[in-house]
This record gives sequence, C-alpha cells and structure tokens, in this order.
Amino acid sequence: MSTEDTEERLQRIEEREWLESFEYVLHKGGPARVHRLLLQLHMKAAEHGVEIPYAANTPFINTIPREKQPAFPGKQELERRIKSLIRWNAMAMVVHANREDSSIGGHISTYASAATLYEVAFNHFLRAPSDNFTGDHVYYQGHASPGIYARAFLEGRLSQDQLRNFRREMAPSGGLPSYPHAWLMPDFWEYATVSMGLGPIQGIYQARFNRYLEDRGLLDGKKTGNVWVFMGDGETDEPESLGAINLASREKLDNLIFVINCNLQRLDGPVRGNGKIIQELEAMFRGAGWNVVKAIWSRDWDPLLERDEDGALVRRMNEVVDGELQKLVVESGEYVREHFFGTNEQLKEMVSHLSGEELKRLRRGGHDPEKVYAAYDRAVREQGRPSVILAMTVKGYGLGEAGEGKNITHKQKQLNEAELKEFRSRFAIPISDDEINDVPFHRPSEVSPEIRYLKERREELGGYLPARSEKAPLLEKIPDAPFERLLSTMQNRDAATTLAMVRLLSFLLKDETLGKQVVPIVPDEARTFGMETLFRSVGIYSHVGQKYEPVDADTLLSYNEQTTGQILEEGITEAGAMSSFIAAGTAYSSLGLQMIPFFFFYSMFGFQRIGDLIWAAGDMRTKGFLIGATSGRTTLAGEGLQHQDGHSHLLAFPNPRIIAYDPAYAYELAVIVRDGMRRMFVEDEALIYYITVGNESYEMPPMPDNVEDQILRGMYCLSPSQDQRLQRRIQLLGSGAILNEVRKAAKLLEEEYEVAADVYSVTSYKQLHTEALDAERWNRFNPGKKPRIPYISQSIRSNADAVVAASDYVKMLPYSVAQWVDVPFIGLGTDGFGRSETREALRDFFEVDHRHIVLAALSALRQAGKVDEGVLLSAMETLEINPNKPNPTRS
Repeated sequence: MSTEDTEERLQRIEEREWLESFEYVLHKGGPARVHRLLLQLHMKAAEHGVEIPYAANTPFINTIPREKQPAFPGKQELERRIKSLIRWNAMAMVVHANREDSSIGGHISTYASAATLYEVAFNHFLRAPSDNFTGDHVYYQGHASPGIYARAFLEGRLSQDQLRNFRREMAPSGGLPSYPHAWLMPDFWEYATVSMGLGPIQGIYQARFNRYLEDRGLLDGKKTGNVWVFMGDGETDEPESLGAINLASREKLDNLIFVINCNLQRLDGPVRGNGKIIQELEAMFRGAGWNVVKAIWSRDWDPLLERDEDGALVRRMNEVVDGELQKLVVESGEYVREHFFGTNEQLKEMVSHLSGEELKRLRRGGHDPEKVYAAYDRAVREQGRPSVILAMTVKGYGLGEAGEGKNITHKQKQLNEAELKEFRSRFAIPISDDEINDVPFHRPSEVSPEIRYLKERREELGGYLPARSEKAPLLEKIPDAPFERLLSTMQNRDAATTLAMVRLLSFLLKDETLGKQVVPIVPDEARTFGMETLFRSVGIYSHVGQKYEPVDADTLLSYNEQTTGQILEEGITEAGAMSSFIAAGTAYSSLGLQMIPFFFFYSMFGFQRIGDLIWAAGDMRTKGFLIGATSGRTTLAGEGLQHQDGHSHLLAFPNPRIIAYDPAYAYELAVIVRDGMRRMFVEDEALIYYITVGNESYEMPPMPDNVEDQILRGMYCLSPSQDQRLQRRIQLLGSGAILNEVRKAAKLLEEEYEVAADVYSVTSYKQLHTEALDAERWNRFNPGKKPRIPYISQSIRSNADAVVAASDYVKMLPYSVAQWVDVPFIGLGTDGFGRSETREALRDFFEVDHRHIVLAALSALRQAGKVDEGVLLSAMETLEINPNKPNPTRS
C-alpha cells in the first residue's frame, strides 16, 4: 500500500472517530453540550490562525425535521374549511368593490398566500388581553387586510354590508378602509402597517417598550404578551424593516416574533429572481443573533427528503433560484418533473412513482398547518433572543389561472365566471353555479361546526383580535407646580428655549403625581440639548443595567445606564426613537397605561426624515410631545445646509393630528405644554404636539397678563406701540428667536422712521391657518347667519396700515395667513439652503434680521401709500443693505 493510500485511510479513520465522538456527545450531553464544544474548537482554531469556513446559511430545507415536530393540536379539517371560507369572502370583497367601481382597487393575492400563516396563529397562538395580561401585539401585513376582515365577518364582528363596501367607507350602510387604520376603525385596528417597513420597526420597539415598563415596575405585575409582526419578503427591502434587528437581539427580546411571508414575488416580478430571498434573510437574521426557523417545504416533501440518503435532493433545493421556483408554480407537473427533478437521473427516479398531478400538488411549507404550527411553537418557546419565521408560500395561492404565482397577481382585482367556479370548487365553498356570478358572501349558521370551532378557539385565547380598546384611566388634572417652577426660574434670565424645555421636563419627571409616566426619548443628542442633567437623576434605560464604568464616571453628569432608567436614549436613529414614541404614546390603548412621551430631536431630522412614521402615529391615535430642538434655519449657527431647519413647521401642516407651535419664550412654552397635557391626558384628545425650541440664549421676559388663551390660539400682542402721536402704524409679527429681531426693528422704526410698531408673537401659524379655514367653511355652509371672523383678522388692528411677518422658517409659513389680512402684507422667511455661518451673517443672508424687517415694513407702508420710494432708498443706505445681494432662494 502506498504512502498516499495509508494517509487517506488514516484520515478516514480519524474523521470517523471525530464523528463517533460527536454522536456520543450529542447522545449524552444534548445539543447544548455540542454547541459548547464546537465553540471551544472554534476558539482554539482562531488561536492558531486556522480560518473556519463561514456559513451564514443552513440548507434550503425546513429547520424542524418531521421527527421533531410537535403534534398539531387542532382539528385540521375544520380549520381548513374555515380558512377556505375566509379565502372566499376575502376574494369576494375585492371583486365586489371593483364591480362597483373599477378604480377602487384592493388585494386578493397577499392574503391568499398568507392564509395558513394567519389561521394557525389565530387558532392557536394570538392571545387577547385580560385583567392580568396585556395580550399579544399583532402587526398585520397591510395588504392582507381583506382576509382579516373576512375572518371578523365569520366571527360576527363585521356585517355583510361592511364587507360589500370594502374601500367605500362613506357608504350609507358603512364600509371598511383599505388597510389597517386605527383612526378610521378605532375599535378594531391597533397599528398602521401598510406603509411598508413601518410595521417591523414599530414591532421591535414595542417589544422593547414592553420590557421597559416591566423593568420599571409600572405594570403592577401584569404580564405582557408577544409581539407578532407579519410582513412580506419584498417588504424587507425597505430600510426600516431590517434596520433595527440588531437592537432586538442585543436587548434579548424573546417576546418578539417576525413572520415573513416569502411568496418570492413583488408587484412587478420576483423579489430575488436570480437569488434566494429566504437564504438571504436567514443570513441577515442569523448574523444579527436571531433564532431563524424556516418552513419551506410541506409534509408532502418529507418522504422524498427521507429517501435522499446522499443529499442530491437537498443540493437541488439549494441551487434552484427563486425565479425558477416561481416558474414551477405556473407550469404542469410534468414540467416540474423535467425541470426540477430532471436535472439529475437519481432525482428523476426518486419521483418516478408520482404522477404529474401529484408533482403539481407538492406544496410549500407556508401552506402546511403542521409546518407552520411547528415553527410558531419553536418561536414562542425560544428564550433569550427574538425569532423570525421564514415561510415559503405562493402568491395568489388558490387563484389558479386567474393569477396564482404570476407577475400580475398583486394587481388582480377581478375573476371571471370560470375562474370563480374553479376557486369555489378548489376550496369546496357551498355556492351553486346559479349563484356564482353574484359572488355572494358566505357565513355558516351560528350552530355550524365551523363557527362554533372558530369562536371556541378565540375564547380559549382570551377573545377576538384585532381589537382596540382605550382602557387606561385619564389624569384627573395637570399639576401646577412644574409650570410655576419653570416660570419662576426662567423669568428675566438669559436662556435658550431648549434649556427651558429640558428644565420643564425635569420638573415634570420629579412630580409625584405623574413623574413616572413621563418618557423622555432622544436619539443620541441628549448632551446637545442639555439633557445630560437627567442622566444621574432618572437614568438611561438598559435591560441589563450598566456592566462597565463609564469614562466620565468621576463627573457629576456621567453616562448612567440603569435597569430602571427612565430615558430612552436610542442611539443615532430618529426612526427608532419615533417608534418608541409611538409605543409610549399608544400605551393607553395597548397596555392600559397613560404614558407621556417627550421625543427630543434635531428639528431638521423630524418631519423631513421620519414624516411617514409621524403620519402613522397620527393614524394610530398616538399622544405625546415631539420637541424639535435646535430649530430654525438661522438659529443653529455653524452647522450648515443639512442641519438647519426652515421648513418643519410647513411639513407639519398636512398632518391633521399635529398641533404645531414655535414659541419664543419660556412662559409660552409652559402654557403650550400644559394645554397639551390637559387636552391629551385629561380630555382624552388623540393629538401630537410639535413644539420647536432653539439653542440661542436671550432674556426670558415675564408673561403679560391675560394672554394664555391667545398664546394657544396662535398669536397675541406682546408690546403695543406707546407713541400715540405717530400717524403711520404697522404690525410686526415674529416667531421663535426671530421675535427678538422683530422687537429691535420695532424700536428702530419708531425712533428713526416715525412709524408706530405693534409687536405680536405668533406662536402657531398652523393654528391661525386652521381656525381661519374653519371660519370660512362655516360661513360657506351658513350663508344666512352672522359671518364668523377668523382670529387672525380680529387680531389685526383696525388702524394698522400694513403687516410684516418674520419667521426663521420658509415664507410660506407667514403667507399661510396672508389672505385674511386686508392691508398690505409682507412675509419674511428663510427659503433656500442653509450655510455654515454666524447667526448675524445667516440672518442677513436670509433677509430676516431687524434691518431687513425695517426695510420690509417701509416697503409695505409704501404699498399702503404711507411712504415714498425715497424713504426706502435712504433706508437701504442707512441700514447697509445691498440691493444687489444674492437671492438666498436661488444661491
């Protein structure tokens, strides 16, 4: 025997001994012991510089083999019949809607692919709340809403008229919204998810918020449930979908379960035609530390896999790309034999006993209740880490020739008579041929086995889902002390409004009646906003506490993580912080607690960056305060174009649940926050207050008498002109830090140009604009009654010759009220890109400093016929304004 043969024989013996040792350890010590040994071997190899082949993926087969599946506890035949009825009614909803109006739209195919995923969850896993249990939180895939409605119809919670009026919410007999919208169905939907990617990130932060409340001991011993997030594989391309998955594993959120419906298809084509989305997702989630459970193949494949002794079938499963898998769905069984199994004679022989029809019926794992149940069971039992279930399905499953597995499936809205009959027959729906073209809804009688079973299962799990209830007690009143302390400590001292807001927050946190309910949220800018004083007093939340000594431990304001910490310091993620805001701001409904969130962020990175989440927050009836710190385009000196916010207040206009304010002084801030707390947490209004604050220090004056109501309505007279001799009068409106420039301009106008100038603080252009529109509408609908006069019109003095409004935001903000002012009106603002400069230079560049306000006032008075052009020319020379300076909007 040659030396090479001897070496090879010894290697085979050595390998056999290793494998036998592996089997022995597995048998005696179990998987945990094997894991530990492999980890030790991995570490030893690394010490000696041996590179271990990296494997992010497991084979393209089910994670749980048949022999390790738990027994399915339900009555499969009954559950199949219930699921078939839901499929039919879901399809009928969309068909009816589009027969009424072909523009209505709707989605059949998403729920068709996900029906088994939902039904197994509804029948065996999703728990409703009870006295001592918060219930599970469920984020439904938005496009699957017809199936969720159809199930509620079988449960008796929705009427046939409502189903018939799907996507026609204003129908006289009532209708249903297209997707999950809590604003439109406040007793049904909890979470807005159809803007893709928002459900997953919200689910992650909801799971973490539940832990936050538990660790802080605020639930009085009540148990929290699991957070289930149902989503599509194509949705994972949205950055928000996977952007926070590391947080979930880092925080050990074993109360979080993602269910990804991998039907391999987007609207236009395959999710990954040339690749494998399930394997791609597995690598991402495994790399992030998640428990990954794949349910790829149904039980129909188990006999074939058990005969696959040398792995030929698994190798074929590993190599086939998603585009090819999709092609197999729409072709015949003989095509499957030739193109999937026919690539290898051994594989072809493996299925030689199966007919073409049997090959065609080989299902995917996401359509097999046993495989789905096993995956869910593994996920709910997992400890110490979140779980994701990757279930392979067929988009449009059951639609047959109408669109099963085809690229047009996502847009399928109608079925012809033959397609309806095929659907009816495939799922054994008891509807005759004479009825079929009417596409009737079908609900068995109350005493039928299907309805009784469906209701029994939900009773066993605590009640019906989805369902929303507002069950948290409201505050009896808002305490006076925090606001009084703010006024007493701020009056007549130089300070920034950001500092005033943080000071107020600290007083609220110390309040005995509601301090524990306040939730400060910040995305890694606490020190920027002066919030580091809170590190020591209330702590930064961490589920594991602080396992290290911070580098600034010897300072008074060191970084301080605590298991019972109150601050949610989210790192550099406005989207994550906003998701925490939503979790806290909806806790009154989802968890039975009135929590009061204050989310501090760079105002530039609010509505512009996470406007979609803010819109969803309004939809979900979220309550709380968004604090746009370091606001304004000229107030934030030095930072430049990407940081200086001049438009967030304009972006706040479209959201109907946003009350937006731009206060200049601490007392305005106190009045606004107190009113917000009263309206949201005493009067139970579902509102979000957006308040901008800045980092420019200036004197905080005492509050004038009797202005609280006017502050809230949007404007009040801060300093009327005292010189009654002057014949020309102008009203100057200012907001935020620019109010101080307006006050300088008023003084200059009176002293140098003999113009009486009344100074008004405009705290909210949105409030003024909205109230004026309401008045106009009332007048239009009530022509025979005394007209209402908008508040902005009432506020303009009858003897004013003109109005100038200056803001650190775009000109459109002051011009939003110009139509209700019947004298010449000029709006000044900061249109254009920002610059890195001093405040003085920026205000000159954007033409909002006191000099430009004076020039605008004189120009408005010229329009009113009160001054001539010579005054303007002289003023530009005196004020050193270059008429040929670049236009900031275009430069």
